[in-house]
Amino acid sequence: MEYRLLGRSGLKVSNITLGTMTFGGSGAFAKVGSNDRELARSIINRSIEMGVNLIDTANMYSAGLSEEIVGGILNGTRPGDVLLSSKARMPIGNGPNDEGFSRYHLIRECEKSLRRLRTDVIDIYYMHEWDGLTPLEEMLEALDTLIRQGKIRYAGSSNFSGWHTMKSLAASKDHGYQRFVTQQIHYTLEAREAEYELLPIGVDQGLGALIWSPLAGGLLSGKYTREMQQQQGTRFSEGWNEPPIRDWNRLWNIVDVLSEIGKEKQVSAAQIAIAWLLTRPSVSSVVIGGRTLKQIEDNISASFVQLTAEEIQRLNEVSKLPLLYPYWHQNFFAKSRLAEADKVLLENN
Repeated sequence: MEYRLLGRSGLKVSNITLGTMTFGGSGAFAKVGSNDRELARSIINRSIEMGVNLIDTANMYSAGLSEEIVGGILNGTRPGDVLLSSKARMPIGNGPNDEGFSRYHLIRECEKSLRRLRTDVIDIYYMHEWDGLTPLEEMLEALDTLIRQGKIRYAGSSNFSGWHTMKSLAASKDHGYQRFVTQQIHYTLEAREAEYELLPIGVDQGLGALIWSPLAGGLLSGKYTREMQQQQGTRFSEGWNEPPIRDWNRLWNIVDVLSEIGKEKQVSAAQIAIAWLLTRPSVSSVVIGGRTLKQIEDNISASFVQLTAEEIQRLNEVSKLPLLYPYWHQNFFAKSRLAEADKVLLENN
């Protein structure tokens, strides 16, 4: 297992993170998975055994049940110095203060998460989605307070846009608050939009990216093909609509190449998809999950797959993004003066 620095922090995380959205399977999350405590225990123990040192959860996953399961399994211990990350911001009830970035909501939810996880400190605490109503200074001051109190160690964003991220970093600098060191974002061969702004910001500003849903909800696993009218066994067949697929023909073209390379290397297409992500700039770790222990073991094994330059190029070509403005203009006229952050998008175009 490879351990990478999380952005510009001194914290090292395994390049594969165990995601726990399938733990519990309460309410709408049953569409993703419903791992009971016994299976969750096997998954956590095997992941740690294979070298994973970061477990990711959130206060909203199955209404807190995911955190409770993780906390019950670890029971106040940290085998292998395992790290814990969680999140807050999303609605967790019908009350007027049951969502958002308010100091009231964030501190209350952090303390609830600590109790469910049976721990004194959350290592990485993510702001789970943008809140345009709460002043950023209120959110950042609340996070700074939690860090100084020793309740969280690092803070990060999740699902922010580029300007949201930069505004947050600027406000932290202006007020002397602890800044984000990481961003948890969606990024796959099928959905490479993060290359427009988020990954370049990660390179430029030192934010280590954690990647969620790296297999596009299972569609990049190689188990499903264009010939299947319905993708049975995926979260999509259960009515889950995240992430959206805008061009199914492009998706299957990508799957074709993943399967070809997987056969050539005698590994799964899923491992190839995850291994590609691990070659990308500013990516610290890929968050994997699954409904079975076998899926978890296969995904973690992607950490050990090495892609050749020719294989990476094949994957880049089949999944290449269209250059939106101003990027096509920069591609024409700025190629001689690109920074490393610019190259995330423009180097291979």
